[in-house]
Amino acid sequence: MDIQEILKPFQHFSVQRVRLGLERMHQLLAAKGNPHQQVPIIHVAGTNGKGSVCAYLSAVLTQAGYRVGRYTSPHLVDWTERICIKEQPIASEKLQQLLLQVIDAIFLVEESPTQFEVLTAAAWLYFAQEQCDIAVIEVGLGGRLDATNVCDRPLVTIITTISREHWQVLGPTLADIAREKAGILKPGCPAVIGQLPPAAMAVVKQRIAALDCPAIYPELAVYLEPGWAAYQGRKYPLPLLGDMQLGNSALAIACLQILGQQGWDISAEAISQGMAKTTWPGRLQWTTWRNHPILIDGAHNGAAAAALRQYVDNLDRQAVSWVIGMLSTKDHSEIFKTLLRPADKLYLVPVPDPRGADPQQLATRAQSICTKLASCQAYLDPIAGLEAAVTDSENLTVLSGSLYLVGDFLGSKW
Repeated sequence: MDIQEILKPFQHFSVQRVRLGLERMHQLLAAKGNPHQQVPIIHVAGTNGKGSVCAYLSAVLTQAGYRVGRYTSPHLVDWTERICIKEQPIASEKLQQLLLQVIDAIFLVEESPTQFEVLTAAAWLYFAQEQCDIAVIEVGLGGRLDATNVCDRPLVTIITTISREHWQVLGPTLADIAREKAGILKPGCPAVIGQLPPAAMAVVKQRIAALDCPAIYPELAVYLEPGWAAYQGRKYPLPLLGDMQLGNSALAIACLQILGQQGWDISAEAISQGMAKTTWPGRLQWTTWRNHPILIDGAHNGAAAAALRQYVDNLDRQAVSWVIGMLSTKDHSEIFKTLLRPADKLYLVPVPDPRGADPQQLATRAQSICTKLASCQAYLDPIAGLEAAVTDSENLTVLSGSLYLVGDFLGSKW
């Protein structure tokens, strides 16, 4: 039985059906000896930037000589990407074993857990069994009721950014969403807070004050030269692309400074070498497809789309051929308004997921938003859409709109 088959009984296809809550998770972990209490963690929430921050922290702490667990979601190509130790994905056979161990304990839980809860429990079990020194844990959805939010005393909590996403579950306003993400903050535990909109920042600061959290609010890092940045005078390599990494890297460096104050041995050399080795695929990643250079980015909300558009604008290209597929749960109008410009070409394709939006409906929406597109076409097959886009060698080709689409591209024989 492979990983997909093991997890299938716990699958939930729509964000509206996700059953947030901590009771099932606590019961499940208790049945396995509370492995989450055996490994100190850094807990990372936010709308965008979580994965990059986790990648920076994991790479630097590994370079510093620690046995580092990392738990992130979603995966791009394989389930094993979500659970890593020392930058290495868990072996498929080991993940299967852990999942079956977790499932064996489900009869002790009053209500059947979700797929994400089963995976999260497997990650905790793995990190405890492998005696990790520290784990970097990314929130799956929101924060307050997310399955990862079961640790009472994180070493550091980080909130990267807050924008409008998963409003169907977290609430319609930025303040509502911020309230959920601020749920990872714990009494007296250090917090590192990114650049947030005023409405979100007000909620987060109120929660920080109520919990008496020592909090810092890092300024953006600054570019020094291509591939290098500095935060508070500390120079470091910046291998990940896009201006958003000035904020993400600053959050990571600030967190590492706090860990240093707590007694963790993280040298300047470890920071420099670890940052240099950081990778985070599927986000502003250049690749070649059938001898054509293309840019891939999983921009799946307005803020991520804005970061992608800014990067593209800095390339100073006259027009873009967009190959886009999106989930039906996303704010399609906001993403189109952010990405599209007159003279751009748009190729709408399906996402290989049951929640994928209909390409023809997306085409209709896009044409109503940007009436001066050079062309707008819908395709039933993503490969056909990408083939059509790359034939226009004058344009930059960008594949975007969903991490599921980007993951399918990276993992298949398109």
